[in-house]
Parts: sequence; structure tokens; C-alpha cells
Amino acid sequence: MDTTIDAGDAVALRGLLGRFCTGVTVVATENTAGDVVGFACQSFSALSLDPPMILISVMRTSNTLPVLLEREEFTVSVLGEDAHEISATVGSRAADKFARVPLTRTGSGLPALRDPLAWFDCSVARVVEGGDHIVVLADVREAGPTECDARPLLYYNGGYGGLARTEPATVTPERELLTAMSAYTTDDWF
Repeated sequence: MDTTIDAGDAVALRGLLGRFCTGVTVVATENTAGDVVGFACQSFSALSLDPPMILISVMRTSNTLPVLLEREEFTVSVLGEDAHEISATVGSRAADKFARVPLTRTGSGLPALRDPLAWFDCSVARVVEGGDHIVVLADVREAGPTECDARPLLYYNGGYGGLARTEPATVTPERELLTAMSAYTTDDWF
């Protein structure tokens, strides 16, 4: 590598990390008074299919973190490309930010965004400290919808974007082989 940054320079590191494109989600739960609390989250990832698990990374300074840890359950809603305003609203520190966001309830009664690309109803499985963040590993109890043809809202280099329109992938013998191989687990190989 011909150029490097000082990894201890938080501004420079944040700039480099911003070059990684992420989807945008909304994490939500309720406090003991029944108020919906949450935040916009780009640090969301699939963790396991068996058992079904996801993870989120939450800033230690988040007002939602103590509620999330006390309640031990939350939802994650994946935003579509037309949800810039929802992301900005939920990403703010306004006390009543969810008053302007269309919500529904999951089967367990937790708040989730209405009509997201995907939603996950989760319970906290484990909490891991990670510097200025807390990583929450969670079991997925319920998820949906079964079908969605909308496109995701993306966040890249400090701004919102979307996927370019593409043509369907061409099926080649190699792709067919990879698809067939992905149906098997390592336990099937030996």
C-alpha cells in the first residue's frame, strides 16, 4: 500500500469506513411508559441462519441503548429507497421522532415500520463490548414480509443512494453449478 492513514485518527478512519456501502435500517423498541424509541442503524448484519440470528452495533451514547438492554427485545426494519425522510427523522435526537413515522406491530406487539423491505422481531441473546459501541447479538423470533420487489436505501460516503437498475443475471453453467452447490452444507460433503 502506498498511502496510509493514522488508524488513531477518528476523522480519517471514519472517512475510509464511509466508503463501504451499507443498507439503512430502523431499530425500534418501547420504554416502560410505552413510548417508541429507536434509531437509524447502518451497522446491521445477518449472523446465523441456524439458529436465525442478526447483530446490530449501537453507540454507547445512544439514548435507546439502556431501553433496548432493559427490554431485551427490539425490531429491525430495512428501509426502501424512498425512505430518506424516515431515516433522517429516526436518526435525529428529537424526543417525538416516531410520532411522524408510520408504524405497525409485530406478532409479539413490538413496534416496526409499516411496509419496510424486511423486518425482524428479535430478542437479545448476547451483548458484547466493542470500543465506543455495544454489539447486540439477537435471536430472530419472527420476520417478513414473504415478498418484496422494492429496492433498498443505501448509505455511502456520508449520503444516501440506491442501486442502479440492472438486467437479470444470465444463467451460465458455472452459475447453475454454484447454485446447486450452495444447497448443500459441509456436513453433506463427507
